[in-house]
Amino acid sequence: MLPGCMQSESSRGTGFLLLVRKDRLIPRIVTRHNGKSKLPTLLNLLRARYNGDSMAREKESAVQRIVSLAPNVTSILLALGAGQELVGVSKWCKHVARVGSRPQLGDCWKLNLDEVMRLKPTLLIGSVPFSKEIVGRILEQPVSFLAINPRSLADIDRDIRTLGLLTNLPRATEKLIQKMHHEFMRAAQIVAGLDKRTRPRVYCEAWPKPRISSPPWVAEMVQIAGAKMAVPAGKRVSDDEIARARPDVIVLAWAATGNHATPEQTLRNPLWRDVPAVKSGRVVVIRDELLNTPGPPLIDGMHALISAIHPELRARKSLDLGKW
Repeated sequence: MLPGCMQSESSRGTGFLLLVRKDRLIPRIVTRHNGKSKLPTLLNLLRARYNGDSMAREKESAVQRIVSLAPNVTSILLALGAGQELVGVSKWCKHVARVGSRPQLGDCWKLNLDEVMRLKPTLLIGSVPFSKEIVGRILEQPVSFLAINPRSLADIDRDIRTLGLLTNLPRATEKLIQKMHHEFMRAAQIVAGLDKRTRPRVYCEAWPKPRISSPPWVAEMVQIAGAKMAVPAGKRVSDDEIARARPDVIVLAWAATGNHATPEQTLRNPLWRDVPAVKSGRVVVIRDELLNTPGPPLIDGMHALISAIHPELRARKSLDLGKW
């Protein structure tokens, strides 16, 4: 999983969408203020695709040549059925989607732009954080560039709609969003009968050194799964903070490690010897792609969270906890 799908310290608190084309489009940044998004401004921009209505009409029937620089982008595009327009992917995308024989390039942090431009892309799409140097070099190219910064499940819906608009797949867009909503609602129904007074406290970790808690959309998923986050989401946290929070369950989903996080060091942490999750051995590894990819992989991530937080549900034969 690409670490770039998590937010950097500098990007926290401001969601943004950026679409630029050096030779035809003035760069614009769409920010959220007081929880409100200026997304319609961007959507009007995307409908045109290029500067000027005449150019939009000329290009409307043309197939895009998209290079995805992030796994969440690739997973969304392929789920929408936009594979024909996806001509290149990041080196991390193979872990979240079937990318086939498409060229696997760098990512938003390290990228060989010569390799990218040989694919003759009309649009590059990435997700935060970005290397300032890479962004600067991208903006020098004669190609449109879209950057997304999802923080919440609602942001992910908006990202899906944005990519659906770019690829002109409105029905597939709504179908994908409805599928994700349905699966999350199903998760909520599965845990609805549990005692809400004893909701487990969960610490989800996206990185161990320094310790960073999982992104805000994971906190929303934890709540849907009938639990609550023990510490704020998407923040650097200390061992002392975790010890004071006393989580009942610890979930390790370390970015770019797959399922290779090591619970042993968590269980041996002397500062956590009295933490309920450590005392009971409830330290669970979830493949990072399932929690750190803000897109369709979160469906399986929700299944994994419920299994980690509520192992007792597996004993109830009336519940279908099979792979969704």
